[in-house]
Amino acid sequence: MTHTSVKTVGAGLSAAALLLLAGATPAARADTAPEPGNWLMLGVSHGDAPAGAEDGTLLRCDPPGGGHPHAEEACAQLSAADGRITALPAQDALCPMIYAPVTAHAEGMWRDRPVTWTETFPNTCVLRARTGALFALDGT
Repeated sequence: MTHTSVKTVGAGLSAAALLLLAGATPAARADTAPEPGNWLMLGVSHGDAPAGAEDGTLLRCDPPGGGHPHAEEACAQLSAADGRITALPAQDALCPMIYAPVTAHAEGMWRDRPVTWTETFPNTCVLRARTGALFALDGT
């Protein structure tokens, strides 16, 4: 009988621990939930692989800022395109025909809508011509 009560106590402690962990999970998610507004985490990596989150640059647009070196210009371009990166107007540029692929990635919120976008470009020149100031992350 003692053996049964030890199993029962062990099972009860396990159930209590699971309930405690389950109760902590929503609170943890609430702390990391995306904030409303206009912000994007931007990254560029060489090759076809998307940039990792730790390599990103934050762009905030209410007011323009974050770590983006051209935040005001990038936010103005995004506003004109209603936050759609694919709708950014392409700029005229003479780009070399050198294949050195770069992958651009954006994730965040625009007017309270989630944004997730990734595209690989043949080189940095084409990336800049197609995305304007948005991915001019090196300050040039």
